[in-house]
Amino acid sequence: MKKLAFIKRSSGRHWVGDGFPVRGIFSYRDIAHDLSPFLLMDYAGPTDFPPTTSKLGVGQHPHRGFETVTIVYSGGVSHKDSSGGGGAIGPGDVQWMTAASGVLHEEFHSEEFARTGGAFEMIQLWVNLPSKDKMAEPNYQEIVRDQIPKVALKNNAGTARIIAGDYEGSHGAAKTYTAMNVWDMNLKEGHLISLDLPEGHTTALFVLKGKIRVDNHLVGSAELAVMERDNEKLEFDVLEESTVLLLNGEPINEPIVGHGPFVMNSKEEILTAIEDFNRGKFGTFNR
Repeated sequence: MKKLAFIKRSSGRHWVGDGFPVRGIFSYRDIAHDLSPFLLMDYAGPTDFPPTTSKLGVGQHPHRGFETVTIVYSGGVSHKDSSGGGGAIGPGDVQWMTAASGVLHEEFHSEEFARTGGAFEMIQLWVNLPSKDKMAEPNYQEIVRDQIPKVALKNNAGTARIIAGDYEGSHGAAKTYTAMNVWDMNLKEGHLISLDLPEGHTTALFVLKGKIRVDNHLVGSAELAVMERDNEKLEFDVLEESTVLLLNGEPINEPIVGHGPFVMNSKEEILTAIEDFNRGKFGTFNR
């Protein structure tokens, strides 16, 4: 049985641009090696926004060396990048952007959400790339809700949406560079959840709402339970109806050197990224 390694809580709230009030759960500056291949998690919301004609969000900025994954629970996000990717996603949808060798992109509230206002809640993950893929061609996957397999968990305990990875023959919608499972789970109160996961891989449970008990420790809203990598079986109790994001993946055992929006394997590669960005090598796009 997998044991709890530790519980990670938010390091505080901050704004990303003027549209995303987030709680930083973890980043490459603190526990990246413990969470590998996951580099960062920001949890935006839940927040209510009034209707507006303003364009709220974060303007054009660069990334290199990893992927960004945006999961929308309520509200809407629009995206545009210099590789030609772009679109608007709403509740249940996912954007999976591979920055790799470098892109410029921007993220704003979608026009539809800005017009109506309302509840806003999303998660953004940064997923590391192995060194051999850090300079791959950028790519963009827009994964709408209907493309994500939704499976019933055993004993009528709830459901899991398989964003990436596999669950008993159901294959996730996202294409990934390394082996990982990203499952968005809605769980019923009073059930024991039992999952078989690869031994040696990172495993963490992020609770958006509700309460679970993992290895006799309570984990509540906006808390991340990080498990030890030994053993295959993960079990936990659902104490309240809960929404839980499962992160599970094969660790990338390589150096992690980050500077702002760049995550590479050495300081020299970071300096090259900065130089390439300043020289305009990340491309351009019209707003």
